[in-house]
Amino acid sequence: MAFHPFKTLLFGFAFSPSLKANVYEASRLAMYFKASLIFVHVGKKTPKKEKVFQQLLEECPTQSDQIQTYWKEGDPVATLANACEEFDIDLLLLGALKRENVVKYYLGSIARKLTRQAPCSVLLMLNPSIERSPCKHVVVNGFDSPQTQDTVEAAFHVANALTSEKITLVEEISESRVAIAVNDDRSLRKATLRKQKIDRQEKLRVTDIVKKIPSKITEGLKYETQSIFGRRGYSIGHYARVVRADLLVMNAQEEQRFYHRFFPRDLEHILAELPTDVLIIHSKNHG
Repeated sequence: MAFHPFKTLLFGFAFSPSLKANVYEASRLAMYFKASLIFVHVGKKTPKKEKVFQQLLEECPTQSDQIQTYWKEGDPVATLANACEEFDIDLLLLGALKRENVVKYYLGSIARKLTRQAPCSVLLMLNPSIERSPCKHVVVNGFDSPQTQDTVEAAFHVANALTSEKITLVEEISESRVAIAVNDDRSLRKATLRKQKIDRQEKLRVTDIVKKIPSKITEGLKYETQSIFGRRGYSIGHYARVVRADLLVMNAQEEQRFYHRFFPRDLEHILAELPTDVLIIHSKNHG
């Protein structure tokens, strides 16, 4: 199944010091994705808040007639998840600045709950900015999973829309796959050869994923593969931080049976300490 491009975005906003940066960032993303944008504030609507927000929209350099604003009261997670259903949202945006106390509120427990409950993909914006900060390097998981094909295709779509320079597909390989005790030169060589063999197999598997994506999506984008031996989720988050990636794209779920979502530990590691902006691709975008 091909990835379904983001056509309707929803931004759940709070009146924090980062509101202006978040509004500008969300508006830019809507422009790049050629999508409509819905703003939702979970909280009481007041004339003062409405005036402040309307002024921000009017000052925003990215103007669009495809922007709507709604004010809803209730539990933030349930309200935003329901709004995603109500407006048939493709991508939910959540943002806060890391240095603010509000980050724990919006990118902590609420982010974890929304990535489980939102019926769409979720973008966690760690560093929203008033002036655009280019998205040069996209890192995407190359896990051996049925979800990965669509996640990788989504990464190429997004990289194209944001005019990124390169994509790195990361295969995280468990050390248990080597499973050789190293206690002399012979066992060391055996373990090394086994690692090299697994590395080659993984690179071929990931390259095949890219080959299945329409060339119009992949052409012009530089991509490479990177194998990492280590703990899934933790390793790719660490890698994204070390290479200073601008965006990390991840599978939302590893399997789906009887409409039950399995929330992998990979994402728990990522959400515990966000390395950069994180895009989580949900299964709604399959098909």
